[in-house]
This record gives sequence, structure tokens and C-alpha cells, in this order.
Amino acid sequence: MHDDRSLIEERLKRALRERIRPAIYGAAVPLDIKVWHAPGEPVSPAEALAAPYEPAGVGTPWGPAWGTAWFHFSGQVPADWSGQEIEAVIDLGFSGGPGFSAEGLVHTSSGVPLKGLHPRQTYAPLSIFGPDGGPAAPGDQIEFYVEAAANPEVLGWNAFAPIDDLGSKPKPGGKPIYELRRADLAVFHPEVWDLILDLEALDGLQKELAESEPRRREILRAISRALDVLDYENVPGTAADARAELTDVLSRPAHASAHQLSAVGHAHIDSAWLWPLRETKRKVARTVSNVANLAQEYPELVFAFSQAQQHAWVKENYPEVWERLKKAVADGTIVPVGGMWVESDTNLPGGEALARQFIHGKRFFLDEYGIDTQEVWLPDSFGYTAALPQLVKLSGSKWFLTQKISWNKENRFPHHTFWWEGLDGTRVFTHFPPIDTYNSDLSGRELAHAQRNFAENGAATRSLVPFGYGDGGGGPTREFIATARRVANLESSPKVTIESPTEFFSAAEAEYPNAPVWSGELYLEIHRATYTSQAKTKQGNRRSEHLLREAELWAASAVVAGKLDSYPYEEFDRLWKVVLLNQFHDILPGSSISWVHREAEATYAKVAEELESIIGRSLSALAGEGFEPVTFNAAPHSRGGVAALGAGHRTTEDAPVTVDQGVLDNGLIRVAVDERGLITSVYDVAAEREVIAPGNVANLLQIHVDTPNQWDAWDVDSFYQNNVRDITEVDSVEFSAPSEDGDGAGTVVVKRSFGRSSITQTLRLRPGTKRVDIETEVDWHESEKFLKAAFGVDIHADRSASETQFGHIFRPTHQNTSWDAAKFEIAAHRWVHVGEPGYGVAVVNDSTYGHDITRTAREDGGTTTNIRLSVIRAPRFPDPQTDQGVHVINYALVVGAGIPEAVEEGYRINLPERVVSGAAAPSPIVAVDNGNVIVEAVKLADDKSGDVIVRLYESSGGRSRATLTAGFEVAAVTEVDLLERQLADRDLVDGGVSFELRPFQILTLRLKRA
Repeated sequence: MHDDRSLIEERLKRALRERIRPAIYGAAVPLDIKVWHAPGEPVSPAEALAAPYEPAGVGTPWGPAWGTAWFHFSGQVPADWSGQEIEAVIDLGFSGGPGFSAEGLVHTSSGVPLKGLHPRQTYAPLSIFGPDGGPAAPGDQIEFYVEAAANPEVLGWNAFAPIDDLGSKPKPGGKPIYELRRADLAVFHPEVWDLILDLEALDGLQKELAESEPRRREILRAISRALDVLDYENVPGTAADARAELTDVLSRPAHASAHQLSAVGHAHIDSAWLWPLRETKRKVARTVSNVANLAQEYPELVFAFSQAQQHAWVKENYPEVWERLKKAVADGTIVPVGGMWVESDTNLPGGEALARQFIHGKRFFLDEYGIDTQEVWLPDSFGYTAALPQLVKLSGSKWFLTQKISWNKENRFPHHTFWWEGLDGTRVFTHFPPIDTYNSDLSGRELAHAQRNFAENGAATRSLVPFGYGDGGGGPTREFIATARRVANLESSPKVTIESPTEFFSAAEAEYPNAPVWSGELYLEIHRATYTSQAKTKQGNRRSEHLLREAELWAASAVVAGKLDSYPYEEFDRLWKVVLLNQFHDILPGSSISWVHREAEATYAKVAEELESIIGRSLSALAGEGFEPVTFNAAPHSRGGVAALGAGHRTTEDAPVTVDQGVLDNGLIRVAVDERGLITSVYDVAAEREVIAPGNVANLLQIHVDTPNQWDAWDVDSFYQNNVRDITEVDSVEFSAPSEDGDGAGTVVVKRSFGRSSITQTLRLRPGTKRVDIETEVDWHESEKFLKAAFGVDIHADRSASETQFGHIFRPTHQNTSWDAAKFEIAAHRWVHVGEPGYGVAVVNDSTYGHDITRTAREDGGTTTNIRLSVIRAPRFPDPQTDQGVHVINYALVVGAGIPEAVEEGYRINLPERVVSGAAAPSPIVAVDNGNVIVEAVKLADDKSGDVIVRLYESSGGRSRATLTAGFEVAAVTEVDLLERQLADRDLVDGGVSFELRPFQILTLRLKRA
């Protein structure tokens, strides 16, 4: 049978390619064609329809990269085609895959969007071209427009290898990259189309069955018989006879114990990636139009549509599509999911920003559709923070879905359905589809893989499959739905039911309430370089997050104090959404084209300008008119005599810093810097302890060759460690004692040159601190290199602590297991910490996220803990100019630090004090009496009631009691969720509210002003 099988499979393959697929369309007449080439960025339909068109034809070149052409098609439906199914067939010059090539959006003659076009969706049915949107009939004249987007194939479909830089914003005068290949009215043969789907479904199934299975042989024989009766000279006329030979093998039901797949229509649309944001807006319109059309023909379709930002783009830019979208949501065809503003990265956004992803996302769906989404939908983000389960619950959601962990390089994740426990103990029911894709085509291969791969086989029976073209959008096609009908209940295959994510999760949780528990982060064992790539994007995000904190705090303080009349609600709403958009999982991680990152850089500059203006107005109002220097401290800890979240006059009685023979000394620590500009000693005076390990140095810059096997911007492979060079050569080293008009710091300025780059570092030791501040200015012009800053410290630690959202997590510094070894690059926010009982060291930063922390043995029998920051990279794809140019990054070594000190110093370096001239220092708007309880946000309530919202969290990893008091009269206090909905009343005693927090618990309080 083996030889027969191969013969039949090859026969089928050729028949489909050369005989059957070409027969889908029969008689055809060409459409008349005119074209207008838009000169720049996309325009509205009204502007396009009014443009001057010129005659065109098949073969007309169009579209320089990222350009747009509007085609006008017209023609008469032949009168003798009565009773036939008729479609317009348009080939814009498609190549590559859906979403990665040219795309089009069909419009009516009046400019109303109707349907998307892509390489697997080249038709538009006559039913949408008639008068008033109804069907056209034989003999009718029809006309329509297609907005054609000349999106280049940036990816190249060549093992993800770097190609020409097609990702930059285009300049005028580019050459066309596509040509129109077809524009016809054609007779569609549904029997031929159905035959293809029958054959493909059965062929896909039999290929997954064992050689010896009778079912496989029956299918092959049925396929052979179908091909025997098919007349290649008259495929449409004999397709029904061929299908009849397949009826029996297609009608046999699945086994009672077959795995149950919940199929959900899907179109993962990257909000930016290998295309700019402006193109994603058009991708969304095309996809939603396709889904709305498809649902009219296939009412069982359910389409999961995440990312509130993309819904908002439809509302803002496509009013007709928005009306169709709202109707589809009301009908249950399109289901909003995710509850986040975008499908964000979750490793890098700060805690409050991640909370705002849920706040803005869920609120949009509530306001626009009246839907409170329950499932968090992040199929493609690059790992998942342990802070997520608590945020999911506090947002009012209860389920979580991802697929990305199937990409793990080193270890297979042990579960597909499980309870995920976050760093505070919160658990959320989680599913990880065993089909291992979020762009399923429902093929026999994929369905069989899902059934075999399901880790919970024997304990549970259900999994979810998202199906449809994605990444670049497109979504399900009629072929997918028709395939779902064929495999719904098919012998030797899983059962397939199209249903909503809510229906799946409800059934899966009810079936398997005692699912296993996974505790901690969902670390992705690939794409680790996304913690570092595109430094300016990451720096812009970090700075924006802290400016938003300051702006909300000081604006709320000024309004509550009666110093400002109004709070800038609309400005904050808009600015937060801009920042949240740029946290999308291919923007903030640094894995998009040049256009995206240059645009993000400009956007962050505008955000900073607006927020600085709000902060400036608020501080001036709070300080009043006067000439005394008033220091404002937005950090959650007091410093220099200035209260947390408040203002004051800075005082210091610290010993001065001395600089003598390469040693900086402030009485607390002594820092020795050698002629190479390297820190050779940091001595803690009170602890009588040397921090730098014997034979080691601190602030050693190291450069690696960085050539990952595949995904340049995304990946750093472990073998990068095999090639390293210490940058110890110097151009100059200059020591300076504190100046009279400075901040009292002793400094060392070190200048280095290497390769095509240069670095200037300024090391500072300030009075009263146990911290060495290092400002690093890099003029970077390397390619495929990775720059690290290393600190070899004399700490014996088998684990490190890394700040994450609303807390910290521990990771091993050893490689005992393959799971430990896989974490050779880790993400941290403002700080990392290593410690042994009674003593610790932290490294804090203002804009980087990648780190590695390892141990090495010494000759004296001890071990050195090596803390390294990932400073900058130079990948070639998808942006060949990644990080070329000047960067300024600040970090610091903090000695004698426990985790509370690490937390404090992390906020300090990211929230510098502000000094304004004024008359008085106002009291803090709120205060907390426990340093382990961090005030993360202070703002006015979103409902514009004037209530004050305070978000706090426990930062030490232990239980903490605290009392919050307000600098204004409070009438009542309630505990609320992230969307500021009441959870519980809180007692107000003597103007304050007391509470106890479990480790890393988040608490949001609403203070009603009296």
C-alpha cells in the first residue's frame, strides 16, 4: 500500500495544481480599468474618488514601496450569465503571504468600504455591487474602486534573513514594485471549489494516520476513485460525481472520545511590525470588512477581535466599517477579547502602565459595546510577567490565553491547561493551545497535532484553536469555514466546533477545575534580545511612564489644594493611550522596521514636551509666587529632607567627598578607580567590607559578537558568550574634586574608543550615598555587536532578585537544570539585586531592561557574582540602522543594599527631584507610614467626580501593615478595582485608612473628598 499511497498523493497533488484549481473560475470578461497613483500618504475615499484617473490595464505597474494606488473598475455583467455565481477577480500582483504583500480594500462607487483583498482573498462577490449595496444581476453595469497598498515584502520569506532596508519611510520617486495581473468578472464554480476542499480535508487527515490504519487506506481509495471519475476536460461538469465518491469517508462521525477543539476565527494583527502604524489602520479595516462579509454567508462564524486600539481606529477612520463592526458585535459574530489597549509586551511596561493597558482596553469595550471582557488574549507576546495574574483579576477578568510559549527553544512547557499563579499568589485559569499556532488553517496536520500534543490528555478533553490568516491580518476566509464544517465531526479527527472563547473557557474550567498550577513568570526561551534592542524606544517608554506619574501626581495635588481650576483628564487619556500603543509587542521590544522606531522616538519627544508642560504648570501653582528654591519629590520615599510625594527645602549635613590619588571617598564608601578607568575597589566603611571580588573590577565594558541564528532583533543565542572582548583601552581618565557650585560629587570622566564607536563615562560619588552613579554616553556605530557593563562583586548568591511590575521575582544564578540554563538573559525594570544574609548589592538603571547574572569560581575557593547590564545591540534586521548614533544611559552600583534600598534607589534614578522658585512647600497629597508600601499612582478618578485614586503595592515580598493619610479632608474611602469600580468599603479613622497587604499585593483606594 505504501507505493500506492505515494502514487495517489502525487496524482492528487498534480491534479489539484494543474487541473482542478484552475477550473474554479470559468467564463470571464475583462473589466475596464483606470488608476490614480496617490502622491504620498494614504488619503480618504472622498479625496481619492475626486482625483484625476487615467486609463490602465492588466500589466500596469503601480506602487513604489509603501505607496498607494486607487483603481477604478467598471464593466457590464454578461446577460447570458443568468443563474451563475459571478465574482470580480482582482490580482494586484500578489506575492508572499496574506498580510505580507500587496493588499487592497474594495469600495463602492461612492467610496464605502466593502471587502479586503490579499493573496488568498482575490474575489469580490457580485452580491455586494448592486444598487444600494444589494446584489448585481446579469446585464447590470457595475463599478467599484480598490485602494491598493503597495506594502513591500520586508520579511523576504527567506528564513527571516536580513534583506534590503525596505522598512524606512519612503522618499518621493520610488519605482513601482507591483503590477496589476488580473481584473475580470468571472463565473465561479462552487462544485469545483467544494471538491478541492473535500480532497484537501481528506488528504490532510490520511497523512496523519498510521500506515496500517484501515481508515487511511479507505480515504486513499476514495480519493483515487474521485480522480478516476473526474473528467479533466470538463472539471465543473464532473466535480459533483467526483465528490460523490468521497461522501462515505467524509460522513463517518468522530469517535466519542475524540479531542474537542473550540475553533475561534482570528486575525492576529500586529499593531506595527514590518509595517508602520498607519498601515495597520488599513489592515484592520480590510480584516473587519472581510469578517463582516463572511458572516453573512456563514452565520456560525465567531471572530475574536482583540486590542481596543484597533477597534478605536475603525471608529475614528472608517465610519461605515464601524457601523458594521458594532452590528457584528451585537450579533455575536465579532467578539471583543483581551481587555487591553493593545496586545502589549508584558516584560517591559512598568506596573502602572500594564494596569492602564487593562483600564483603557476594558473601558473602551464597556463604553462602546457594553461588554466586560473576561479573557486576556496575548497569543504572541514574548514571555509573561508574574505580575499578570493579579492584574487580570483586578481588571475584572478571569481567564488567560497565550500560544507563544510553544516557541521555547530549550524546554517543553509541561501544560496546556493550568492555573497560573502570580507573584502575589493570585491564580488565573490559563490555556495554551496545543495546536501551536494562532494562525491555524484547520488542516488535518494541525488538528492531529493538537490532539496528540495536548499535555492534559486523560485529564481533560478540550482545547482552543484560533484560525485565520494573521500577523498582517486577513482573518478567516470562506475556505476556512467550509473546512471547519467538513472536520466538525469526522472519524479519526478531533471534533471541531466554532464557538466563542467564553464558551470554551467556561467548559474547560468546569471540566478541569483541579488543573495543575504553574507558579511564577512564563519565561519565553527565545527572543531574549528584545529586552535591549532599540534603546531609544525603551528609553522613551521608561521616561514617559515616569513623566505620566509625575504629571498626574502634581496635577491632582494642585487641583485638590485649590491651586489649579481643572485637571487635564482628556490630555492624560490621550497621552496614556499613545504610550500604551507603543508598548505593543513589536514596538517596545524593538523588533519593528525603522519607520516604526523613528516614529516612536518622535512620538516620545512630543509626549515628554506635553507632560513637562503639565508638570511645570502644576509645580508653579503648588509653589506659589516667590523666589525661594522649592524641591519637589515625586518618588515614594523621602530624600534629602523632602517628603515622599511632596515638596520641601533640601537639607544635607553629609560629609564632603574627597578625591585623592584615584580614590573617591564620602565617608560611607571609598571607590578606587585605576588608570584604565575601571573600578577596582568599593569599600563599605561601616560594614568593613570590600564589595568588588578579588581579581575583579566594576563597570567593565565588554563587547560580544552577536550573530543569532535567525531572528536578529529578537534573539541573542547563548553562544554569543563564547566571543567577548574587554574594553579596557582609554583615551583619557580625568579625576575632579567637587566644585563649589555643583552637587558635591567627586567625578571621574573616562573616554574610550573602540571599533567605529566611542564612549564617555562619568562616574560620580555624591555626599551621603552608598552609591556610585555612572552616566554612559555611547556614540555607537557597530554591527552585530552586543555591549555589556559588568560588575564582579564579592557576594555569594544562588539567586538574584529582579524588579518586575508591582514587585520582584527571583531567578537562579546557577545552571543546575535546563530551565535554569535557559535564563541566560533576563529582564528587570529599575533594579537587580544580589545578596547573602546580612549584605547585598544592587544595580539600578534609568532606561535598560536586559541583564545577565552569573557566578564564577575563584582560586580562593569563593565565588564571584557577575552582574551585567545589557547596554546596546546592533542587529541588522528588520532595521539595519538599529541603535546607530548617540545614546545616554544612566545606571548605578548601590552597595550595602537590601531589597528595600534597591526599590528606593530604583525610583530615585528614574524620578529626579525638581526645583522651582516659589513661596512655600506644600504638604504631600497623601502619605504612607511604611516604606515597604509603595504609592505607585495618585490621580483624580476617571469619572471626573473629583475623588482621588491612590494605587499602592507591597514591595518587600512580605506582609506589611500601613496607614494612609491624606493632605485634604476625606469623607469616605472605598477599595476599588483597576477600573475604579467598588470592591469594598474601608474604615476611615482619624482621617486615615489602615490596611494589611500580603506580599506584592496591589491595593487601589478611592478617597472621596469632603
